[in-house]
Amino acid sequence: MKRIIVAIDGLSSCGKSTLAKGLAKSLHYAYLDTGAMYRAVTLYFIDNQVDYNDPAAVEDALKHIEIHFERVEGQNRTFLNGVDVERKIREMRVSEHVSPVSTISAVRRAMVMQQQAMGARRSLVADGRDIGTVVFPDAELKIFLTADADVRTSRRHLELAAKGIDAEWDEIKKNLEERDRIDSNRADSPLRKADDAVVIDNTLLSEEQQLEKALALASDRMKV
Repeated sequence: MKRIIVAIDGLSSCGKSTLAKGLAKSLHYAYLDTGAMYRAVTLYFIDNQVDYNDPAAVEDALKHIEIHFERVEGQNRTFLNGVDVERKIREMRVSEHVSPVSTISAVRRAMVMQQQAMGARRSLVADGRDIGTVVFPDAELKIFLTADADVRTSRRHLELAAKGIDAEWDEIKKNLEERDRIDSNRADSPLRKADDAVVIDNTLLSEEQQLEKALALASDRMKV
């Protein structure tokens, strides 16, 4: 079977990571969580009091940021400069700043370089907002996920609650809408569907159903 790259893009909290993780596990592929990378950069800026509106400060900070992923007890974990920050990057203090940070060209260039290095060997599933258009434009399978705004809010609320993070439903919805607006209108690598991407609206789909659809698409692309 041909080794491929699967690029999954879509709006905030529409299940990109859930699908990517499930697909990677089923295909025995590596999983690249690009959203977590931008969250890790944001966390570094917050913890180190880096003014992300200062280009010089950003450029200097990026020289000290190295991100990688490891499977810990069966879970994909994000490591920032060797430290597991998976829980910290999901906190609302990071969510409130990740979109403006991710619009910074220098940040995107640095992360894309790290992402492309990880994907050089193929056999990879990656999710984010510009994977099929910028990071891996030659990916054999591109999927664009969508879902109803209220459904996405509920999913995000449950995700945070499961991690022990308390957040108001209205606050989450407002944050998701703002992230959608910023991501879709940024000058550098805006969120958009690749021309050859397959759209999956999972508003009414279970995790198992959307995974089944994605696996069928991947199987078709992997045939020699």
